[in-house]
Amino acid sequence: MSDFDELSEKRRKNLKLIHFNKDDQSLVESDKPKETFADVGGLEDVKKKIRMNFILPLKQPELFAAFGKEAGGSLLLYGPPGCGKTFLARAVAGEIDAHFLHIELQSILSMWSGQSEHNLHDIFEKARQSKPCVIFIDELDAMGGSRHQMRQHHDRMLVNQLLLELDGLQSNNDNVFVIGATNTPWYLDSALRRPGRFNHLVFVPPPEQSEREMILNLKLAGKPVNEINLSKIAADTKLFSGADLEQVVQDAVEAALERTFETGEIQPISQDDLKKAAKSRKATTVDWFSTARNYATFSDVNQDYQIVLDFIKKHGVK
Repeated sequence: MSDFDELSEKRRKNLKLIHFNKDDQSLVESDKPKETFADVGGLEDVKKKIRMNFILPLKQPELFAAFGKEAGGSLLLYGPPGCGKTFLARAVAGEIDAHFLHIELQSILSMWSGQSEHNLHDIFEKARQSKPCVIFIDELDAMGGSRHQMRQHHDRMLVNQLLLELDGLQSNNDNVFVIGATNTPWYLDSALRRPGRFNHLVFVPPPEQSEREMILNLKLAGKPVNEINLSKIAADTKLFSGADLEQVVQDAVEAALERTFETGEIQPISQDDLKKAAKSRKATTVDWFSTARNYATFSDVNQDYQIVLDFIKKHGVK
């Protein structure tokens, strides 16, 4: 039985778009996300830039048409891992009531020559048939790395195909939005950054203290807890990503479960559980900032990553 046959009836009804990889019959699906910017805590500057380049041209096309700007285009989200780039992309689709097509490299690659490029083209074609549609390319550097550093011809051809599809944004891709996400934008092929392709570069930073408190509150929702001072935990988790904070909560849950099994009664999560969990972890974003600082300082000719240096200075990242 194929993967498609095993889909539940409910999932079939919600399925908007299916792409079959001809090698393994895996599925790339699109749906209409319910998440919107209201579900994204903080990141106001990021949301403002996205609204200007993506949301408003679709909602007020006549105003933007006066300036020769149509709905559609591409956006590149970058920053430390675990900071919500995927969720943000889904929220964009939710804001404009668009289909959301999440692409990962393994869903495109094929052992047959030319098939990977065909798979990528097929996805863009199906997106054009389901407008408005947001195509989200996760880990873009894996698909669109620098061609100068690629030894395999088929790897370079896949980058070429991606460039061709992005160029189509200028012609018949109106209301097709392409959002890429990467932790290492400096490894992307320079042609991807040309105007008309991924020319909107948006830094997605780790959450601020108030945002960390909000994330912790969401992750603890529905769980048995004692009276907890989340603002104190948020203050102690500087530079923690959303994924880091989720792990802190999971560690605290495990501590509470251990006590529960020992006593035979439900033991709620305590302030001490969260404090110990936070102290036992280090922000995974620190290593990313170390690499980003070196690149932004010594190799960033166009100062595309000055915002990263500003963040490092503001938050005292070592």
